Amino acid sequence: MRLLLKLSGEQLAGNHSRGFDIERAKWIAAEVHKAQDAGAEIIITVGAGNFVRGNYFAGENIRQVTADNMGMLAIVINALALGDVFNSAGVRAVVLSTIQADQVVDQYTHRRALSHLARGDVLIVGGGTGRPYVTSDSAAVSLALELDCDLVLKATKVEGVFDEDPDKNPEAKKLSKMSLSEAVSNPNIRVMDKAALGLAADFHMPVVVFELLKEDNIAKIAEGKAIGTRIE
Repeated sequence: MRLLLKLSGEQLAGNHSRGFDIERAKWIAAEVHKAQDAGAEIIITVGAGNFVRGNYFAGENIRQVTADNMGMLAIVINALALGDVFNSAGVRAVVLSTIQADQVVDQYTHRRALSHLARGDVLIVGGGTGRPYVTSDSAAVSLALELDCDLVLKATKVEGVFDEDPDKNPEAKKLSKMSLSEAVSNPNIRVMDKAALGLAADFHMPVVVFELLKEDNIAKIAEGKAIGTRIE
């Protein structure tokens, strides 16, 4: 099974409001290694909200294109840091970037990505799509399609998708599964941006929304167990 794991920048900040939490990254590395032991090939993409969120900077003085480029560069920073932590923890990982920055990171190509996956490396891809006006969620789904993944794993702080906001209503019920078309059309579903869900729907790419910080969740998904909410 080939899985694409989408992490947010906020998750990489750990319990801090900003920055990169090495202990959190080490914990993620251990969880990913369990999934590898279960037979999964792992691709990771990340966001950059712990450093730069493009929409926050875009405005009168900073163009949207510039702000989005800042965000994509911050994604590369997260990917580089995550790759070093994985390797120092004994989980062999390679970082590729969709943005050309040859002095610090190798360029992403489809052939190179497949070669590293065949070697058993965890593949960490930074830079989003490499183009502005596209979110890191959409970049994750696009990459999963390009690399023939079986699932996109969207890591969140809750157990999955709920019928209501669980932060506002403690009686909200978790949904075990739902359709991609429903996820796109329902305005209350905000776990991924609608463009990303629409792309997944167009090409029938299932998405599993799950709680990142629950031990063994990634491995259980790799083993085919029903974890979180499956959207397909």
